[in-house]
Amino acid sequence: MNKGELTRQRIVAASAPIFNQRGFAGASMQDILEAAGLEKGGLYRHFASKEELSVAAFKYSLQLVTEARAAGASNSPGAIPRLIHIVHQFTTVPSPMPGGCPIMNTAIDADDTQPALRALANDAIQAWKSRLARIVAAGIRTGEIASGTSPRRIANLIVATLEGSIMISRLEGNRNAMRDAEDSLSAVLSALAASPRPAQPVHNAAQC
Repeated sequence: MNKGELTRQRIVAASAPIFNQRGFAGASMQDILEAAGLEKGGLYRHFASKEELSVAAFKYSLQLVTEARAAGASNSPGAIPRLIHIVHQFTTVPSPMPGGCPIMNTAIDADDTQPALRALANDAIQAWKSRLARIVAAGIRTGEIASGTSPRRIANLIVATLEGSIMISRLEGNRNAMRDAEDSLSAVLSALAASPRPAQPVHNAAQC
């Protein structure tokens, strides 16, 4: 990585918490310059506009949070334990990005004046739901999850419940809603297990 790439990376890392905590409008370029330790000209050599920098900052924030909350999921033995693990990570692992969930923050902050950020937040939600739906579908294929289960509905339920619990927890100033979300989702996910097939009687050929 050359010097220019390192500088660009430093700018993104320094600006990401500012955008995530204050939103696009509230993130002043002066604060970003001070956080990155650059003069105005130095920043604009790497980013043509505040909009371009905000997009890079969102992608950086999203990657950090996604990696932190997905850690260890692939080691879970089966689809249902994997989903429960993902829920547990989300509700117990603090966001590595100051300001919390970048998807929620950006979805709330971005309006019609910031279509690029709005589209990125939507893409992030769709990607998250797709990952969850694939886990459910895999569980159905292996017979672990009941065949009538809708992967799309389960993915929507998980995402909506978790994101909603963040909002309530922020407003109330405690983690009760997030703990309740984990308990409720764990119960729902455990109930997805396919009923065990009844044992087939073994006939003694000599008695036929």
